[in-house]
Amino acid sequence: MITVGLLGCGNIGRVIAAGQENFKITAVYDVVPARVEAFGKEFDAKPFSDFTAFLAEPTDIIVEAASVLAATEHAQEVLEAGKDIVIMSVGALADIEYRSRLIETARQLKRKIHIPSGAIMGLDNISIGQISRIDKFVLRTTKNPASLAREATERTQLFSGKAHDCVRQYPKNTNVAESLSIACGRDVDVELWMDPNEDRNMHEIFFEGEFGEAYIRVRNLPSPDNPATSYLAALSILTLLKNLDNPLVIGA
Repeated sequence: MITVGLLGCGNIGRVIAAGQENFKITAVYDVVPARVEAFGKEFDAKPFSDFTAFLAEPTDIIVEAASVLAATEHAQEVLEAGKDIVIMSVGALADIEYRSRLIETARQLKRKIHIPSGAIMGLDNISIGQISRIDKFVLRTTKNPASLAREATERTQLFSGKAHDCVRQYPKNTNVAESLSIACGRDVDVELWMDPNEDRNMHEIFFEGEFGEAYIRVRNLPSPDNPATSYLAALSILTLLKNLDNPLVIGA
């Protein structure tokens, strides 16, 4: 049984906790004491509001399901504590220097940094861009204006450019772009649109190269109790955890 330390007791954390099967969340951390206490009691996990004490608890892997800020602040500590980490808030790795430092720490300590598929599909084959010529690599994300805290009466483009620039301008909409860029080994070209007629978060990937061409479209339903989070993103972490100890590895 794999033991998990959960960093973040929000909606994604609840989806993961509700899906425990061949893994057990034994420790949980959150900056809000009342929230972590309630979460720990509900899911029979030891609650912590002190991160050092949380890390000292014997767990096999830490799952970050909180925020880009939380991932940035704590991922290095997790690796240095001799534990693998799952990073949900992949936008934290947009800082190339920070990412390189994390990877080097993991390499030296023989630890793993896991990036779940998140709100999209196809990351496994997108990684062929690391070894093969890619001619076109575009992510087109379309959201309802309300999810972007904006108003619009017609379809409107908010951004067009490279992923690293999108990270700076729209930090809350970077996880998919950053996951794709890391997988491929090159910055994806990003288009961010808002459309009052779109009731879901939609991601379209256009991928062409010497292998041929691919088009992927994902229209995500919101996660239960949190319309700002994709349910697929939460499920992707759950799937990753369920397969950590599976000797049959698919798509990697």
